[in-house]
Amino acid sequence: MTEDPHPIPQHIAIIMDGNGRWAKQRYQPRFMGHRAGVKSVEAIVQHCVKIGVSALSLFAFSSENWRRPSKEVTLLMELFSLALKQQVKRLHKHNIRLHIIGDTSKFSDNLQKQIAYAEQLTKDNTGLIVNVAANYGGRWDITRSVQQLAEKVKSGEIEPEDITEQNIAAGLSTASLTEPDLFIRTGGEQRVSNFLLWQLAYTEFYFTDTLWPDFDSKELDNAISSFCQRERRFGKTSEQIQDEHA
Repeated sequence: MTEDPHPIPQHIAIIMDGNGRWAKQRYQPRFMGHRAGVKSVEAIVQHCVKIGVSALSLFAFSSENWRRPSKEVTLLMELFSLALKQQVKRLHKHNIRLHIIGDTSKFSDNLQKQIAYAEQLTKDNTGLIVNVAANYGGRWDITRSVQQLAEKVKSGEIEPEDITEQNIAAGLSTASLTEPDLFIRTGGEQRVSNFLLWQLAYTEFYFTDTLWPDFDSKELDNAISSFCQRERRFGKTSEQIQDEHA
């Protein structure tokens, strides 16, 4: 039997955009859109478990989002804290592992403790891995990895020529995962906004005008259907790929 050339993407990365606009369309404060967005997260996590996705990376709060109005940032932090309290035991019950990627040192002590508790509680789970990128930036991720290698050069542990793509990747916050197969951005914008810059090198992109609170399992299936119609060559020719699956 030949290998299925169009398997379900095992690692899906999503920029959950459009919460504020969703609320504005309904004459509600932006915060209501973020609250609605949490429910979409629940639905997408459940669907990823159902269809056999291995890892789901969600961009919740970028390192640039601190520039937003202070009131909105405060409300976002409160919502993040509340979501952790409400969801972590449910995630654990369903064998889901939660991992927060990003510079969490900028968060309050209480939120840092919640994050540590959630990760500790779910660390041995073997089902879907949910990465939540919070105070995360792709450039920060790469810079941090290179700094660690620079320290090894400084101490004489390695030589500059020993620095490779492989050991840079090994220092990233997603080092234990395969790179994303499918990247989705909701809300109509078509850019990566400093999310997983290194990891997205050969990822398939899917953009949709659907605002995040309206993104459901059917929308995810549409994105996966688009993914399955593509030929992932990784630098090879179409003929080579076809021969491999013959």
